[in-house]
Amino acid sequence: AAILKEDPITTCLSPSVYDMICNLGFEVRENCDINSIITQNGEICWKTITSRVSYAESGQSLDYQRSVRLLGPVCETIHLHILSLTSGQFEFQYSPWFQWTNFPELFPEIFDSLKSLYSPAISLSVMKLASCLERALGDVFLLTGKECPFLLRDLLASEELAGVFGHSVMDILKIFIGSPCGLNLRNILWHGFASPHEVPPKYCSAMLLLTAGLGQLLKRYLQHMKVTLAHRPFITLKNLEDLIVFPGVTYEVLSVLEKVMTKSTFMLKIMIPYWEMIMSKFKSHRFADCTVLLLSQLETGLRRVFTVANKCPDRLLTAESTTLYTTFDEILAKHLNDGSVNQLPLLLGEPAMEFLWDFLNHQEGPRIRDHLSHGEINFHEFPKDAASQLLTFSLVLSLRFAKEDVSSVLKEEAEIKLLVGLAEGYRSRCHPIFQLRKQILSCEKSLRTWLLLPFSEELCQEAARLECNPEICACKSLIAKILHELCHSAPGSLCAVDGMDGIPQEKWPQLLTELCGTHIPTLFCPRAVLEVLVVLRGISFQCQRVSGQVVTSLLLRHRQWVERRLRSRQRQNYLRMLSSVRLLSSVLYLILLLLALELVSVHDVQGKTAQEYQQYLNTLRT
Repeated sequence: AAILKEDPITTCLSPSVYDMICNLGFEVRENCDINSIITQNGEICWKTITSRVSYAESGQSLDYQRSVRLLGPVCETIHLHILSLTSGQFEFQYSPWFQWTNFPELFPEIFDSLKSLYSPAISLSVMKLASCLERALGDVFLLTGKECPFLLRDLLASEELAGVFGHSVMDILKIFIGSPCGLNLRNILWHGFASPHEVPPKYCSAMLLLTAGLGQLLKRYLQHMKVTLAHRPFITLKNLEDLIVFPGVTYEVLSVLEKVMTKSTFMLKIMIPYWEMIMSKFKSHRFADCTVLLLSQLETGLRRVFTVANKCPDRLLTAESTTLYTTFDEILAKHLNDGSVNQLPLLLGEPAMEFLWDFLNHQEGPRIRDHLSHGEINFHEFPKDAASQLLTFSLVLSLRFAKEDVSSVLKEEAEIKLLVGLAEGYRSRCHPIFQLRKQILSCEKSLRTWLLLPFSEELCQEAARLECNPEICACKSLIAKILHELCHSAPGSLCAVDGMDGIPQEKWPQLLTELCGTHIPTLFCPRAVLEVLVVLRGISFQCQRVSGQVVTSLLLRHRQWVERRLRSRQRQNYLRMLSSVRLLSSVLYLILLLLALELVSVHDVQGKTAQEYQQYLNTLRT
């Protein structure tokens, strides 16, 4: 933790990016007439705005620098206009034109933030507006397009959107949020590069008005084409319940975070206003807002640790348009872009890396940053638990980089000590290995319910009589032999109890639980391991499906038996089914045991040759 020195970092923007955002748009001094931008009835005059866009000599590519210079006075005029309005005037004049975004309630909030002149709130407004715009523009894209591009820059460059709004309008959006050559407001904020005072409020005002203007253009298009805009449903965060490891954030936790905020080198001093707002938003139950800012600041702090650990201090700054930014993608990767080993995991440790991978990267995790930044989550229904877990993790992380005298005292507080212990013991809950464990244990639980199903004594006796046939006996014998072999692979404690006579059926659940409790490394799993896990999970899924179908069928047939609604042949089939239930249960248990044993040794596939590996996969698949 001592590796982070108290460097006086004044900006995370590279000189050219800083110049683009903080200077270029202020160089041209010109008084623009607001009436040339907005008509008396609130119509946006796009021609006035698009006429400021400049192109390279070829006429094809945008001249971003010149465009930002020329748009500066227009943005200033729009900003002064917005500030001159009352809340009532703003809503009366513009609220109808925000409906197309499917998040109209966001815009009065942005208006209030602009009027407050509070820099962190304006930054948050730009972040939320960018994600809202991306989602809404994606809905517009789907009016004529089939699959919405994942990246905003590809969406803004699409012919589908140009067909609705026009190329010149889309060029304006590219200048604001669509290219690293332009203002690139979305990325510099979502990736935590811009401090609060580095985001000129006039650009937020301009984006606000542009959104209304897009609504006006869209209305004309929809009326002309006689179509209706449909909005995609919001997504629900996946497997969040598995990720709740910390108790809820208490007053004491917030108090410690306030104390450590200025004492930890993990938190850049220029970003402290964001951290203050993070806590304010959590206290006021604005959990989505809290998380949006928190994710950007987590990335900022981790990027700083990353640059120090990998001895590349220049990577703390925004990259130019020719190279990639240092973002979570590289920060959390095993290797750097040049192929060398990322030193951050060694510094942070596996538990912290697993936590971050679970929340941000794993396909079966909530992928909170992706979903929030692309506008895919309903902000009003954002779960408190997600914000709480991330906030607590941030506290533990910041304590690691706090001054020794501060962290040692705070870590001794009982509640904080508990949180640190939970963080240090964290294991992945979204990795395919965990998901397979979960499937196996869930299926085993389903199998146990078979014993609880209602059967009359008469039925049981009749089924037991049918059970005594050569085929079933042969199957039982085969299962016993396989189990005898499995003893060599099973944990020693269980085998020691029963010698080499196999594992009695009543111990199978215990064995499964023990096997599934075995620690298996999950961070940076090789592709071969992941491929095997896909196959094993497929088998487990089928077992679970069979178990569920058996339970459903048995319950149905039993009810029909009691109600005397089964015909003669159906009664015989039901009895045969009952007679085979124990055997089927044993077979499924056996498959689960095999799956658990394969899971425990899954990393052994790395030692196989290509041919052996392929044969192994083929065997599992058949």
